Amino acid sequence: MSRIGKKIIDIPTGVQVNISAENLVSVKGPKGELKQQIAPEIKVNVENNVMTIERINDEKQVRSYHGLYRSLLANMVQGVSEGFTAKLELIGVGYKCSNNGQLLDLSLGHSHNILFEIPGEVKVETLTEKGKAPLITLTSFDKQLLGQVASKIRSFRKPEPYKGKGVKFVGEVLRRKAGKAAASK
Repeated sequence: MSRIGKKIIDIPTGVQVNISAENLVSVKGPKGELKQQIAPEIKVNVENNVMTIERINDEKQVRSYHGLYRSLLANMVQGVSEGFTAKLELIGVGYKCSNNGQLLDLSLGHSHNILFEIPGEVKVETLTEKGKAPLITLTSFDKQLLGQVASKIRSFRKPEPYKGKGVKFVGEVLRRKAGKAAASK
């Protein structure tokens, strides 16, 4: 039995879970609404504000679906009730960021500024304080979309291994390399 798949999902107050006949699970809460198509080998049960996930057989593919769909559904419930946050910081001399609504303007040492349109489901805030690295804060109820947007922003200038310059997640530990050794004579 999958350890993750066996865990129950508590449904907080204010969150509604509907399961259609085509195995489409929709979760609606104060932050938004998400839908997920579930494989026919997986059964989702909702009773007394508790969601459980069961599988119909023990084939290898079905066992892997068990934990996968439990994680996806738990993320959906948490997203519509609490939401998710991702923070990125810009490390480097002259690196700047600003936003005008959903349009993010990044100055990352290229010959031009990068203008990136953030999807409507993701809220963006930028913070620039003197003496600190510029900070981009992304919040959303959809964990998958939030991760994609954060990863795309990071891909514009990944942190390099010598000085660590680039866009990195707050709290991310970078693997640093030693620089060129001086000639000894």
